[in-house]
Amino acid sequence: MLKALYRAKQRLMRFLLLKTLNAKRARKLLPRFLSLIEQFASSPARVLADTLTSWLEPIVAMWRFSKSNGITEGFHTKMEMISRRAVGFRNFENYRMSVLALCGWNGVINRV
Repeated sequence: MLKALYRAKQRLMRFLLLKTLNAKRARKLLPRFLSLIEQFASSPARVLADTLTSWLEPIVAMWRFSKSNGITEGFHTKMEMISRRAVGFRNFENYRMSVLALCGWNGVINRV
């Protein structure tokens, strides 16, 4: 039984590591993914099956849209480092100019 669970886990990992799927390939793979979830539901990994079922829509969206927010997270981390280093700016404009300078500002401020 442990061997079967391990194989099912490996199949699940292969599904979750897929980055992009077109509609044709998704129609082919989605029933296999759902049958894998059913296999987990009838095993000791019921909690995993419940979790995958509740996260099914975000998982399919991850396959459909391969973009990530890594760039945004990188800028956010850089801004947090600026705040920590400055231990609080006296006014927001100084903080803003520091963020623009350290995050790749091209010298033009576009105001609408």
